[in-house]
Amino acid sequence: MGKVKVLERGHWASKTEFLLAVAGNVVGLGNVWRFPYLCYKNGGGAFLVPYMVFVLTCGVPLFLLETAMGQYTQEGAITCWRKVCPLAEGIGYAGQLILLYSGICYLMILAWALLYLVFSFSSQLPWASCTNIWNTDDCVDFSALNGTFLRSNQTNTTSAATEFWERRVLSISSGIDQLGGIRWEVLLCTMAMWVTCYFCIWKGVRSTGKVVYFTATFPYIMLVILLIRGLTLPGAIHGIIFYLLPEPSRLLDPQVWMEAGAQIFFSYSIGVGSLTVLGSYNTYHNNCYRDCLWLCLLNSGTSLVAGFAVFSVLGFMAHEQNMPVEQVAESGPGLAFIAYPQAIAMMPLPQLWAVCFFVMIILLGLDTQFVAMEVVMTSLIDLFPTVLRRAGRREFSLFLFCFICFLLQLVMVTEGGMYIFQLLDYYACNGACILFLCVFESIAVAWIFGAERMYGIIKDMTGVRPNAFFKICWLFLTPLVSLVSFICSLVEYTPLTFNRWYVYPAWAYVVGWLLALSSIILTPGLALVKLGTGLGTLSQHVLDPFPLANVGANAANKAVIPDIALVYKVVSTTDDDT
Repeated sequence: MGKVKVLERGHWASKTEFLLAVAGNVVGLGNVWRFPYLCYKNGGGAFLVPYMVFVLTCGVPLFLLETAMGQYTQEGAITCWRKVCPLAEGIGYAGQLILLYSGICYLMILAWALLYLVFSFSSQLPWASCTNIWNTDDCVDFSALNGTFLRSNQTNTTSAATEFWERRVLSISSGIDQLGGIRWEVLLCTMAMWVTCYFCIWKGVRSTGKVVYFTATFPYIMLVILLIRGLTLPGAIHGIIFYLLPEPSRLLDPQVWMEAGAQIFFSYSIGVGSLTVLGSYNTYHNNCYRDCLWLCLLNSGTSLVAGFAVFSVLGFMAHEQNMPVEQVAESGPGLAFIAYPQAIAMMPLPQLWAVCFFVMIILLGLDTQFVAMEVVMTSLIDLFPTVLRRAGRREFSLFLFCFICFLLQLVMVTEGGMYIFQLLDYYACNGACILFLCVFESIAVAWIFGAERMYGIIKDMTGVRPNAFFKICWLFLTPLVSLVSFICSLVEYTPLTFNRWYVYPAWAYVVGWLLALSSIILTPGLALVKLGTGLGTLSQHVLDPFPLANVGANAANKAVIPDIALVYKVVSTTDDDT
């Protein structure tokens, strides 16, 4: 019987492509609109203390662990567990499900940003005045009024930027149970972004590796331009002081530590398999140890610099309106689509700065989005190589994947779509889900596969002996910190609200929890299924050394896995005979 011919899996064409792809994946919108807000909200410079604790105990150790695991196994986020700890394969499935949820949410943000970019070329920015047909009698052009008027009337007024966002872009309905009609402009922007993402990765790493040369570097040019512009504005220093002024008393608040941990797990893109897949396209002897240290430094450094760019502009807006900075500071979509656009409208040449800002937002998000899609596709192809890794199959499978995601997303481009978006983002993409996966991931690798074993593998691959601190983290600190953070997030849970006034109906919260549980139960659920089927012994489910023979059969690995050379010889002979 003939052997099915499958295409080569491939590697990055150069080390630069890998570095740019990872940088583009981990440096995203969270660095620009979440970290600065969390920093000012949770004690300014004092927030850097819990932030660095999570960086050292969870962020960098898991970043290295996942990248090294991918580089060693040369497999996707699901099948890599078959070569490390088969019983933990559910971690891979759960991570891909979270990526699917995140991708659907993320692309909506890109669609909104694209629509804002189109409007940025108008002769007058539509969010800069209250003379448009969508504005109400409560609309106020804040930049044209003095601070005294604003403070005495702000409870009864809305800014022009807010009304443009809610009434023009979203045309938001009164609740989640009233979806209303489709927003056709948003729908077209959504289609445009899916098409863009498709062609960024349709040829796998061959196309992804070339696209990242632009998408991973150009946002930094935009960020530097916006930073320089922000620092030269009047009142910028007040925003920066507000951003970094330390409040040591906030360190006693558990919420501060929880939000620092969630930020690390999101911004470092750990727990969902992205780093494993990107690392799997490296050659075996790539120095992933050094790469990880530099990439982690780049990620955290970008977050810090982005804070200066954001809060210098918010300080200018507060100065112009004679208001405290905290009254203009926002996070998430509120920053990107209300606060920052409103500040831009008050600058000279507002169209120029609007274009720069939204181009930066689109490229930052685009990198993260298409890399996440590449991760899911690679994991699926590695799961079914004989079916999907054939000529023309990848392109069609990717098209089908994008089309299904687009159909699922249609409910979000309706007038009630924002309520669906927030529900999915708050529950399905919750940091608690990722924390849960990281607990099992660190236990599976450090305690079942063996921290000493992984330590030796990294030394063999890179030629560098990693710091012993990483072994301590994998064994003790990372699972402990992740578990405590997960428990605290459940204890401190607060139901989702929209705009601080809209309370979701009971059925929506049920749906939200089901979305969260859909990824959480996969890890223990699949483990129980494997054990319950009775196929093989417990030791075979927990650790099957045979598949590890496919990679690295040199002297260092023999010291870690004594029988690997013999197994490798048997497998190589069998393959040649076939």
